[in-house]
Amino acid sequence: MANFTGLAAFLAALAIASAVPGCAAAAEQPAAFVEFESPLASAQPLQGLLRRPERPGPLPAVVLLHGCSGQWRELDERWGKRLAAWGYVTLTVDRFGPRGISNTCTGDVPAATVHDAYRALSFLTRQSLVDPRRIAVVGFSQGGWLALLSVERGAIEVNATEKFRAAVAFYPRCLGIKGDMTVPTLIMVGELDDWTSAQECRNLAQGRDDDGISRQQGLGYPIELIVYPGAHHDFDEPQYRIPGQLLGHHLEFNEQVRDRSIDALKKFLYATIGGQEKTQ
Repeated sequence: MANFTGLAAFLAALAIASAVPGCAAAAEQPAAFVEFESPLASAQPLQGLLRRPERPGPLPAVVLLHGCSGQWRELDERWGKRLAAWGYVTLTVDRFGPRGISNTCTGDVPAATVHDAYRALSFLTRQSLVDPRRIAVVGFSQGGWLALLSVERGAIEVNATEKFRAAVAFYPRCLGIKGDMTVPTLIMVGELDDWTSAQECRNLAQGRDDDGISRQQGLGYPIELIVYPGAHHDFDEPQYRIPGQLLGHHLEFNEQVRDRSIDALKKFLYATIGGQEKTQ
């Protein structure tokens, strides 16, 4: 397992590159594998892939959380690279590897993982290249549910020293989320999703509980919900250009919807934590 040496070398290379005239404008920086909680410091060490843009800091940042199948490297390739090109430092968390988990699609979310978003946030706030006031969490499927859980008013959020400034959930399970969000929140889901129901997310965004009964109004930030007609679960994953099945659920890539979600994410992040043109 790698350690902080890899991160130090990565940051040192960036510093050298920016100091040499004409060097900083060159090629895209590769993702750096980082272990941000070692086995010596934590019984549940965490690792991930860190990307930073080719521009001076402090920069806004995004924590990326994968779904129940893992595939964190694929998530970094699909979204980490894109977000870095927009001007964000990204940390794609591997929630499973250090814990010996292959996937959690047939069971409950492991209790140990519910704090992972904040453990990644804590790591990012200690990096000089990151603006600690401008960090968002973006999750997909199970990771989207964890992103929502992380920023709703409750024990996880209230006990965290550092705070997220925004949250985005792609096709999350919306059941079990109370809806009292502490930060601006965006949910994107497909109308035809038979795994994570669009209607359950409508109930959440419209202030109704899991049974459709209205909750107390005016709590927290309103949730922005985008429901994409004709879209299924995993609409952003090109590996499902040929539709697939997992545990009886339909998975299908939709290029048009993927592109619309890219545009929605870019606008939301810029409005909440800024971007390469916005410093405050």
